[in-house]
Amino acid sequence: MYKSDSIIIIPTYNEKENIEKIIRAIFSLEKSFHILVIDDGSPDHTADIVKRLMRDEFQGRLFIEEREGKLGLGTAYIKGFKWALEHDYEYVFEMDADFSHDPNDLPRLYDACANEGYDLAIGSRYVSGVNVVNWPIGRVLMSYFASKYVRFITGFTVHDTTAGFKCYKRRVLETIELDKIRFKGYAFQIEMKFTAYKIGFRIKEVPVIFVNRREGVSKMSGGIFGEAFFGVMRLRIDGWTRKYPKING
Repeated sequence: MYKSDSIIIIPTYNEKENIEKIIRAIFSLEKSFHILVIDDGSPDHTADIVKRLMRDEFQGRLFIEEREGKLGLGTAYIKGFKWALEHDYEYVFEMDADFSHDPNDLPRLYDACANEGYDLAIGSRYVSGVNVVNWPIGRVLMSYFASKYVRFITGFTVHDTTAGFKCYKRRVLETIELDKIRFKGYAFQIEMKFTAYKIGFRIKEVPVIFVNRREGVSKMSGGIFGEAFFGVMRLRIDGWTRKYPKING
């Protein structure tokens, strides 16, 4: 069995074009990572591809949890976080399956937490300008100004508040009350970062280039953005009224 202190959580729904490629790209890195796929009953048999790779090549490095139906991005990650904590990983990553997040950036996020002392490293599209490739201009503007909106409403200092490419130290996920995280879609990413910030964890934005998926179909929808828009107001109220956990150690 290959040892690793790091697990990368990849939620999937109909990612048969990408899943084997992203798994092989991650396992080709010099730094050893493990991968946990959370599959929401993909009709295209994404899970079968993962299970074949687990059986034939990557036993002890690749894992899968299967769920019935599309239950939301946030609940997929919460399930993955709990699995990672139960299996004693020190660094827990979020990553998409579609190569919008470059596997070669994983060691940079790891280094920020493992060697630079940060608790949460965010692969940021906006900390050094707008680093997005092949997105329609309307979507770029929507994402960019969504982060500006979050900062304006909440006072949160992170530039890319909706980023989904991250590395958490174990103690962050142990401290955040995961069962109290409310949002399932786009707002989940904002809520997790905002909660870590309010607790007092050290956060670093690592500049990355985000590349729109080449294969497969985007899972974005207007409802996801609507949840984020109204959810930010609730987070601001929480910031005034909620008692956040304290950092231990």
